[in-house]
Amino acid sequence: MSKLWHGSKWPEGVPYEITGYEKPLFSILDETVRDYPNKTYTIFNDFTRTFAQVKDTADRVANFLVSRGIQPKDRVAIFLPNLPHYPEIFFGILKAGGVCVTCNPLYRAEELNFQLKDSGARAVFVMDHPEFYATAVKAVIGSDVETVVICNVKSYLPRIKGFLGSLLGKIPKADHHEPGHFHYDEVVRSARPEPPKLWIDAIHEAALILYTGGTTGVPKGACLSHANLLSNVLSTEQWVRIPQDSGPPQMIEKGGAHTYLGVLPWYHSFGLTLCMLVSCRNASRLVCIPDPRAGKPAFTEVLKSIEKYKVTAVVAVPTIYSAFVNHPLIDKYDLSSIVGCGSGAAPLPVEVIRQFEEKTGAVIFEGYGLTETSPVITINPTDPERRKIGSVGMPFLSVDIKIVDLETGLQELPQGEDGEIAASGPQIMLGYWNKPEANQEVFREIDGRRYFLTGDIGHLDEDGFLVITDRKKDMIIVGGFNAYPKEIEEVLYTHPKVAMAAVVGVPDPHTGEAVKGFVQLKPGETATEEEFIEFCKGRLSGYKRPRAIEFRESLPTSVVGKVLRRVLRDEAVKKAKGR
Repeated sequence: MSKLWHGSKWPEGVPYEITGYEKPLFSILDETVRDYPNKTYTIFNDFTRTFAQVKDTADRVANFLVSRGIQPKDRVAIFLPNLPHYPEIFFGILKAGGVCVTCNPLYRAEELNFQLKDSGARAVFVMDHPEFYATAVKAVIGSDVETVVICNVKSYLPRIKGFLGSLLGKIPKADHHEPGHFHYDEVVRSARPEPPKLWIDAIHEAALILYTGGTTGVPKGACLSHANLLSNVLSTEQWVRIPQDSGPPQMIEKGGAHTYLGVLPWYHSFGLTLCMLVSCRNASRLVCIPDPRAGKPAFTEVLKSIEKYKVTAVVAVPTIYSAFVNHPLIDKYDLSSIVGCGSGAAPLPVEVIRQFEEKTGAVIFEGYGLTETSPVITINPTDPERRKIGSVGMPFLSVDIKIVDLETGLQELPQGEDGEIAASGPQIMLGYWNKPEANQEVFREIDGRRYFLTGDIGHLDEDGFLVITDRKKDMIIVGGFNAYPKEIEEVLYTHPKVAMAAVVGVPDPHTGEAVKGFVQLKPGETATEEEFIEFCKGRLSGYKRPRAIEFRESLPTSVVGKVLRRVLRDEAVKKAKGR
């Protein structure tokens, strides 16, 4: 059935529906090895690994896990930054029939312990590092973890760098290792490249439990099936069409034609799917960036990597693009190799898009999704003539979007009217791990289809493009009027001195809530609160204008770069009560 978005803006050559995703997720690695075994997959400090090498190691990891008693559907945790070990371990767990539990390597012991216990993980892979390893040792206490594997980076460095690093003590290494813990290199050497023969129900069996950020409460584990993730990978492959000098846009060329920047963390769905898995599917190179903030000033090493490895594809979040455009050394590096960029996880300010494209010559295509949706559910066409800046694009292949009422989530609203965004499609999660009540809150059946309530507010325009107004819980009610932070932040971003901005609602005795703005200025800039309040006067209605502006050296962000409005709001409320 034709949808609103299946009109003149729909990308040329892209099918409306996606097929072929009803198979194990690790099949993308096996198929790439079949066709491009000797092409480079991972790059880390000039050390490269081919797809065949990654598969061989993944098969050995699977063999080892089975020998340790890991059964189909058992959970295995990965507590690592973006290292070349990551795809090997990820695919190895799946090949053993296990379910990956990806963990933020910046977690403290209590946070990791919660995730290990909640998921019932039986094994964990951890980096050989003074902090990461010590955290894992504490975190496994009281959990079901029986197997700990320690991953050192030395074997994934060129021989001379590994030798010099050891000599100078520059290679990270824990102060001591607990008895009974396994070393990754020894595991790989001693195991056979023979994974078990399995039958996997790709539609109904989980491949990954990915925990939500917990910004609104206790983190919940989103269970994503093999088919959920693979459908998103295959849809991305179909969707991304690169404009040509003549003729229609073409799909991404396979076999090493592209290089992806692995700057987003792979423990999160955005970096995992759109970078680590998509690059595997199209046999592209993947540059491992364990610490995006490395360098002086911060993010300098990322710029160096783009120039050195001639990166063509960047998948990032707004805070990273903001870091690019405000980096004092950006003009010193050649970023001309970049062909296209994807942005998601949070709304990308229009002004940041303009500045980034002006500085780099690249084009950003904004999309939208959540942890629970594997992650993409809408995306802009990659043809600059069809995209709509300010929107997050149109529904992905096989996806249906409805805008529903905020109270029940069951009544579809007229086209163009703001309401909660509900999505249905092959990438929607199986549900939250052991959280039946939470599942009842977020799932609705409408017209015989299962829809996921995103918690975001928006509308579909006349061409079927989704425009996000705000988070349902971030909406500010000023004297009965709805004020949406994103709209106000867009105005603040147009001020030439602003690097980052956020607004929240704070208690007000007269209007219930009032708007307060937080601003991070560009390096070297100074400003006054009055200057910004006056700036907003001619650009926003009275109830939308910030009553106060607070300047910060930096704004708090989540692990995937979202500005944490909740943290700012809590701090503002606490400050107001303290007066």
